[in-house]
Amino acid sequence: MLIIAGSLQVEPATREDYLSGCEEVITQARAAAGCLDFLLAADPLEPGRIHVYERWESAEQLAAFRGSGPSDAQEAAILDADVQRYLIAGVEAP
Repeated sequence: MLIIAGSLQVEPATREDYLSGCEEVITQARAAAGCLDFLLAADPLEPGRIHVYERWESAEQLAAFRGSGPSDAQEAAILDADVQRYLIAGVEAP
């Protein structure tokens, strides 16, 4: 299993528009083979911060989806990004 997690920075005044523009890609990701979870969410304390969280069954399924990433306009709106990929060896019950 893979987890993609981190944050993006956009102009605070445009964050809600940015997130609205991501609804289609979130819907597509959640319908993609191997996607267990996919979320982009506004940070409640930092006005320009967006949290990124994705969970995938395999690297191959993630790679198959990645061709439908952010549009050029969305990419240009990102001021900074700190997103990492984590390979998960096992999952334990809480």
